[in-house]
Amino acid sequence: MTWPKKYGGQERSFLERYVVTEEMRVANAPTRRFFVADRQSGPVLLKYAPEHIKMDILPRICRGEVCFAIGMSEPNSGSDLFAAKTRATKTDGGYLVNGTKIWTSSAHIADYMIAIFRTSPPTKENRRHGLTQFLVKMKQPGIQVNPIGQITGQFEFNEVVFTDYFVPDDHVLGEVDGAWKQATSELAYERSGPERFLETYYVLTELVRAVGKNPDTRSAEGIGRLVAQVHTMRRMSVSVAGMLQAGKEPVVEASIVKDIGTVWEQQLPHRVRDLAAFVEETATNRETLEKQLDFAIKTAPKLTI
Repeated sequence: MTWPKKYGGQERSFLERYVVTEEMRVANAPTRRFFVADRQSGPVLLKYAPEHIKMDILPRICRGEVCFAIGMSEPNSGSDLFAAKTRATKTDGGYLVNGTKIWTSSAHIADYMIAIFRTSPPTKENRRHGLTQFLVKMKQPGIQVNPIGQITGQFEFNEVVFTDYFVPDDHVLGEVDGAWKQATSELAYERSGPERFLETYYVLTELVRAVGKNPDTRSAEGIGRLVAQVHTMRRMSVSVAGMLQAGKEPVVEASIVKDIGTVWEQQLPHRVRDLAAFVEETATNRETLEKQLDFAIKTAPKLTI
């Protein structure tokens, strides 16, 4: 919605995009396949990709034809991006990549990945030095995707193993050895949207239906507290969207939204379950609420990865 029209975008504001994203999340719409490309991969390409790549890929994102994944986390380093060891070694016409990424959402269906690889060793003065951002074309020789099962029975996360995978020079995004600056800017898009606190929101709306128009005092107090917290996080999140619209890079503010939001949405099913214990057995949606809680409680552990 916010991209230039020459690439298929609508040149709308970040706040307009926020409204649409929020409605999609509240409705639990199946947008996940294309969401990463829209939310953060596209803006990275807009800022750092060569023009011929922009003209090729961005219109296809807008048409819903391609899916993106994010290659950041690695085994044994968790979310410590600067500990990345997956190596991109210079060769004729590009780089050879060897190593492993993990917790890579949608890698098994992705057409592209934007990944951080180590191109030089870190220095004593700056351990962030030596990382470079690449556009990776998936489903190519040298890439093996191993799905990671979840207790919900779904397969969303993956391990991605690179073995002498070739990336051409024109797929380098931005400054060689300086990707840490780009990655922190990218995460301002990734961390701050309403999806960072609305992932399990459906159990709250189902609880409101279950308690009905005349809830007891305990239920009313519990729901009121949760709704107040949602409104607080929404004000914070909308504020970050306003900063993005103004051309700023609210890295710290976005991190706060994600930290507070993901912990809240992770705890929400448990809070709703406690309040649901007092819901009358005659509630017409009791069975639906219990099924949603069962799923949400199984989903919740992944939300803070």
